[in-house]
Amino acid sequence: MTRTDLRFALLNLLPSLAYGGLILLSFSVMGPLPATVWCLAAGLAACFWIVTCALRTRALRRGWFALAAAPLLLRLAGAIALGSFLVQGGARLGLVLCGLAGIIPMPGDPYGLHAMAMYSAQVAIILGLWTASWAGWHLLRHRRQSEMARLRAEAQRNALELDALRARLNPHFVFNALNNARALINEDTERARELITRLSGILRHALEHSQRETVPLGEELAVVDDYLAVEAVHYEERLRVERDVDDAALDAQVPPMMLQLLVENAIKHGIALTPGGGTLTLSARRDDHRLVVEVGNPGHLGQHDTGHGVGLAYLRTRLARGEAPGRFALIQEGARVRARLEIPQGGVR
Repeated sequence: MTRTDLRFALLNLLPSLAYGGLILLSFSVMGPLPATVWCLAAGLAACFWIVTCALRTRALRRGWFALAAAPLLLRLAGAIALGSFLVQGGARLGLVLCGLAGIIPMPGDPYGLHAMAMYSAQVAIILGLWTASWAGWHLLRHRRQSEMARLRAEAQRNALELDALRARLNPHFVFNALNNARALINEDTERARELITRLSGILRHALEHSQRETVPLGEELAVVDDYLAVEAVHYEERLRVERDVDDAALDAQVPPMMLQLLVENAIKHGIALTPGGGTLTLSARRDDHRLVVEVGNPGHLGQHDTGHGVGLAYLRTRLARGEAPGRFALIQEGARVRARLEIPQGGVR
């Protein structure tokens, strides 16, 4: 028995004793209370306590409250009907035992089956009120806990996305871009102006990414073009890009910033760590009802692995949303790493 079960059992003594007191009060209007009435009240209170505790245990262990409304109500109604007969049957057995012990006179026919059925109907009313109160309280508590769990999950998701956003727009990237722009102001004013324009586009898209669940791939590619243009100023001839994007895939829906995340990881953990740089490949195509995006870079999995955790956790969290979750994999192919992303169309939210 858990602490919660023990606490409920103790608290449940209150309505059980109140029920026994109601029995005594109803008989007291007819005069002094004989020993038989006291035994009857005690038996009904004890059986009521046992039946209600058993009802609660069975409902929770069998997961009744996870059912739809109709099956739940049907089970509760059946439990009330059966429980009322058990309460009366237990009380009658208690009277018989008290009679055998000589505490009270042996109960006669007035407490026969007909009387038991009538009294069971009265117990059903009391038991029904108890069941309605407890079930209503449990449903409200369960709903409150579910809402709190949802809010906690939402808060964790938002925190994860915020951390991922901060990881993607890290100070080093912004610093390098601004430093390069400052260096270009005196050498090539037009190029410096273009660099600032592309950087502002990236920042604007990042700040707005949480307001939209999906964006067209073509829009994401435009942001990636801005990002690659900014990085090209920093890496110069070390960064070479090959693209193979099917026109039919441009209107496919993808989570915002996801493609940029793959490209940034490819540069950060591949191009930047490879002497002489290398080629970043980017491809996208439709495959039946799925969008397949692949980003390749030179490097090896597990080499200089710091920094992958938050980004990939954000990536997998976004892909897990929707009725048809997407898939993500990192594949080692010789001296290159290929990131493969599959997003069901119509299943990403």
